[in-house]
Amino acid sequence: MPPARKRARNYDPARTRAAVLAQLDHVRTAVRGLTADQLALPTRLGDRTVRELVAHIGTAVTAVHRALDRPAPARQDATVVQWPLATAADAAMDALTRDVAAGHADPDAYLADVDRDLRADLAEHPGTRLLATDAGALPLDEYLVTRAAELVVHTDDLNAAVPGLEVPYDRQALATATRLLADALAVKAPGGSTEVRVPPYAVVQCVEGPRHTRGTPPNVVETDPLTWVRLATGRLAWKDALHEAKVSASGERADLEALLPLRA
Repeated sequence: MPPARKRARNYDPARTRAAVLAQLDHVRTAVRGLTADQLALPTRLGDRTVRELVAHIGTAVTAVHRALDRPAPARQDATVVQWPLATAADAAMDALTRDVAAGHADPDAYLADVDRDLRADLAEHPGTRLLATDAGALPLDEYLVTRAAELVVHTDDLNAAVPGLEVPYDRQALATATRLLADALAVKAPGGSTEVRVPPYAVVQCVEGPRHTRGTPPNVVETDPLTWVRLATGRLAWKDALHEAKVSASGERADLEALLPLRA
């Protein structure tokens, strides 16, 4: 088990770019085989259908292009770990998703265009190019970390919506999502009394109280990466994860219910 995080995490730009492209490709391959009936299925995202979920996945990726089309901010004023805490429901994004879903009869062709445009943008712009995002001004390479997380979260939504569908998770994309969301918890609830373990990708210390320095921590939460992603994003309730034995929590400060999801 690696030591818990105490300083800002660095993400390898080349690996992040490869992870985004790989996860998008996994989604494209799965969507290519969906029937009209499957595309019309409901999802766990309010009243969105699978077709609208696919459109949302595409718009999450084309957010890179839309940001690049705007003037670059004068300076960076945010860090990537702030992004999970800053994102919120956006009526304009919902309208865009529905417009995209209605305007693209062939979701596979739509995602092919998304992939092509992303590759072109990544070839044209340096990773240091600043973008205006929900969390503030971030470099392109850091914003791509959030796109990897978005793709993992919505791949899970897609798998949950279509019975029998098993879209794979790129290992680097899943690691990136896990680490980003774990680090965001440590920002939301700073402290050192509780250790949250998500093997094999992340360990963070959080929650105010006596800081653990050696030996077995008195307050420990442990779960697997996908369960953590679901907890952090509100796809799974804390009490349900405990009931289903998908998370273990020991110690009086190991109850994270009040802190999840990361964005209220």
